[in-house]
Amino acid sequence: MSIVDNRKAFHDYFIEERFEAGLVLEGWEVKSIRAGRAQLKEAYVVLQRGEPFVIGMHVSALPTASTHVNPDPTRTRKLLLNAPEIAKLIGKVEQKGYTLVPINLHYAKGRVKMDIGLAKGKKQHDKRESEKERDWQRERQRLMRAKG
Repeated sequence: MSIVDNRKAFHDYFIEERFEAGLVLEGWEVKSIRAGRAQLKEAYVVLQRGEPFVIGMHVSALPTASTHVNPDPTRTRKLLLNAPEIAKLIGKVEQKGYTLVPINLHYAKGRVKMDIGLAKGKKQHDKRESEKERDWQRERQRLMRAKG
């Protein structure tokens, strides 16, 4: 079940591979995410010292859940992946043009997980082409419904 999607990722990048990662979260963050108060729009993933971190993910605090803590809504959060996946990501990201972007937050077996994508940036003409293709698919569906 998806909590938050990053639609901007599909607009700006070609997603070539997906990985599911766990997140190291604090209690108030889990409550806020469950309440739908998370945003991935400006977020990105970096590899520091062989460990993946998500930067810029905004989780706004619930006023009831965080009375005794001083929450930082955009703190850097560690991602949990196994060693072969991290090694694969390091190898790919070092290649020119590849980056890691968060795709969505979702639940898996009661835990909050994040899909991250190995992505290659789109050029402006690619974005226009994707938009034309999407418009054509929408128009084709509309025509098919009108016929039937």
